[in-house]
Amino acid sequence: MIACLGRIVHDSDDDVSTVFKSLNLQGTVENGDFSGIASKDFGGLNSVKPLYLIKPSGAEDIARVVKAAARTPHLTVAARGNGHSINGQAMSDGGYVVDMRSTAENHFKLVTVNGSPCIDVSGGALWEDVLTRCVSRYGLAPRSWTDYLSLTVGGTLSNAGVSGQAFRYGPQTSNVTELEVVTGKGEIAVCSETQNPELFFGALGGLGQFGIITRARVKLQQAPDMVRWIRVVYSEFEEFTRDAEFLVSQKEGESFDYVEGFVFCNNDDPANGWPSVQLNPDQEFNPSHLPQTAGSVLYCLEVAYHYRNSDDPSTVDTAVSRLLGRLRFVERLISTVDVSYVEFLLRVKRAEEHAKANGVWDIPHPWLNLFVSKSDIVDFDRTVFKKMLKDGIGGPILIYPLLRSKWDSRTSVALPEGEIFYIVGLLRFVPKGPSVDKKVAENREIVNWCTKEGWDFKLYLPHYRSKEDWKRHFGNQWTRFAKRKASFDPKAILAPGQRIFKRGTTCTTRQ
Repeated sequence: MIACLGRIVHDSDDDVSTVFKSLNLQGTVENGDFSGIASKDFGGLNSVKPLYLIKPSGAEDIARVVKAAARTPHLTVAARGNGHSINGQAMSDGGYVVDMRSTAENHFKLVTVNGSPCIDVSGGALWEDVLTRCVSRYGLAPRSWTDYLSLTVGGTLSNAGVSGQAFRYGPQTSNVTELEVVTGKGEIAVCSETQNPELFFGALGGLGQFGIITRARVKLQQAPDMVRWIRVVYSEFEEFTRDAEFLVSQKEGESFDYVEGFVFCNNDDPANGWPSVQLNPDQEFNPSHLPQTAGSVLYCLEVAYHYRNSDDPSTVDTAVSRLLGRLRFVERLISTVDVSYVEFLLRVKRAEEHAKANGVWDIPHPWLNLFVSKSDIVDFDRTVFKKMLKDGIGGPILIYPLLRSKWDSRTSVALPEGEIFYIVGLLRFVPKGPSVDKKVAENREIVNWCTKEGWDFKLYLPHYRSKEDWKRHFGNQWTRFAKRKASFDPKAILAPGQRIFKRGTTCTTRQ
């Protein structure tokens, strides 16, 4: 076995069948290739050639791959979900890439935990499939989502998983009770808050550094039938944030079920301007309703109200009107539509289909996501939205508040201080060419500006190239993070694309 591994390391053209036999896998092995899926991701900014692409049959195969890499001096292992990373986080240069999609059907079982329903699903399952299967079979659904559901369960749980429900239920990492994980030692471990808790909380938001999630037990709730989807417009940032913070701070039953928001331009640009607000084509955006004080940048608060088919329409109308009556948006600048719950959660899927039809889905995506403290968000708006990005970015600019108390501080996610902080997402779609580098540089300028001003912020889906930047990112959590790495992946085999730890040396708590 070790002799064969030596051939694997030194001869990338080694016969795949020999590699397959040496690893004793139930799944399959493919040669790494620059044109293959394992060499690229959604970001389109990086490309590296892996040694092999592994399509495992389950956790046992993954454990064998990790153990095989551990017997070499420098091989690494990267878990790839649906390839939606931006900066090569799921890549392994000259190492093994594990395609988790091949394990998607391994787990799907309804269970009860302390009287509440949960679903056991594979780490390689797509959230959109979890949604449709849970709703159609059981009338149940997970409580917390991401905006885009063509992502794997293990992938989002390794980061956080945030959408408009997170103000109430927390991120997806706060909505799982148990994980099965393959550690960097090649061990298959079941973990929870009470069983192997350091691994459980380390893996949640751990950027793949401590283990590959192969199964998750996700909390469920009764799924509503319908959603009233609403967008209202603000000309002033302070009024937008006041209403958004008010909504996310209310008790259940006293607010909407979903709260998000975005920035758009005060013009008729199809991608960045007024047309991006309308949900209903019969409800045209009329800029004459805007106050004369409106500037070049406007804000949209996006909310949703859940209801059942059996609910009386007048009851729904009354409840929605009561909630909207507390808000101070620009009068008559409102767009509403009623859609099914599943259709609402798959809303970005329709945008994806449209983008693919227009040939823009596969262009580069130099995205930037940040968590910004409430204490600095007004200054962020004044500098970034109103100056740096006042002409738009060729894609959505998301911004909405979250509550720190809904996040478990024992997980690996790094957050700003304070109870209220904002997620900011710059979701760019940029044609190939010099403009890509320009937008990457613009992202770097924004991050550098935030650092220079001393603002309280963290990158979400972080990407750094130096150990010092990572230490600064985690702050006082770095010691715990490094200790977990030393415990569960001491040879730094896992997730090399994150560029946090270097393969080849044993990780210690002093790193």
